[in-house]
Amino acid sequence: MSELAKLETEARNPATFDLDRLEPLALVEALHRENYKVAEAVEPLLPHIAQLVEVVAQRLTNGGRLFYVGAGTSGRLGVLDASECHPTFGVPQEMVQGIIAGGPKALTTPVEGAEDDREAGAAEIRARGIGPKDVVVGIAASGRTPFVIGALEAAQASGAVTAAVVNVREAVMSRYAQFTLAAITGPEALTGSTRLKAGTAQKMILNLITTGAMVRMGKAYQNLMVDLKATNTKLRDRAIRIVVEASGTDREQAERALEACDWECKTAIVMLRSRVDAATARARLQAAGGRVREALGE
Repeated sequence: MSELAKLETEARNPATFDLDRLEPLALVEALHRENYKVAEAVEPLLPHIAQLVEVVAQRLTNGGRLFYVGAGTSGRLGVLDASECHPTFGVPQEMVQGIIAGGPKALTTPVEGAEDDREAGAAEIRARGIGPKDVVVGIAASGRTPFVIGALEAAQASGAVTAAVVNVREAVMSRYAQFTLAAITGPEALTGSTRLKAGTAQKMILNLITTGAMVRMGKAYQNLMVDLKATNTKLRDRAIRIVVEASGTDREQAERALEACDWECKTAIVMLRSRVDAATARARLQAAGGRVREALGE
């Protein structure tokens, strides 16, 4: 038996042996029953995820960056989570980055052999000048993808904090990671198709890491995303609603305040709640490290 065949993610699922014989409703019910196991697999990891969240928040606050590294589905999930941080939390695009084996082309088209190139993973880390301020999170359902191992090994050598998001026990990647987040989702409904339960668990974990870190950095007030970039009609409407909720004013006042401060939700909230102008509100926010609660003296 090959080493890959021994992995939990490669085993056959006895609950879905007759998958190809099921009618549409029974088929999707069988697939969905397996989804219930995903959150249960992530739950035991929460204390470890919380530790990593605090490390990421500290590094990013001090000028560091967060990198996700993966191949195939894992790489695409990393790029997805990274790309959403800029519009959601208003951080610079370079602060959170996704690296996928095979480069941008691999987001839509498989790049044969890219995941097996360990040196290419290391080269990606060196090319970005990753160092002690940074955090590198490798993602691989199998826990043994060479491209990701090469990246983690190079990141570890550079002094960066390293983490592994995997779906198997005793992952090879753990040797190169200070944090191992192993969500054991078990055999897939469709044997070996780790874009299913394993991929869903990975997305949940990445969402927890970035959302948790950004909230710790003051990118939320209450449960409102007060650093979003209002770059289109939908997001401008959301910005108005955020300011209305946080300040207790009406839409007209909220929109006027946002227009006066270049659509900065935080600034508008402090302006309205403290009855000050935009410059004073920005100064208070700067003194409070960008945290709305502290700027309001709450």
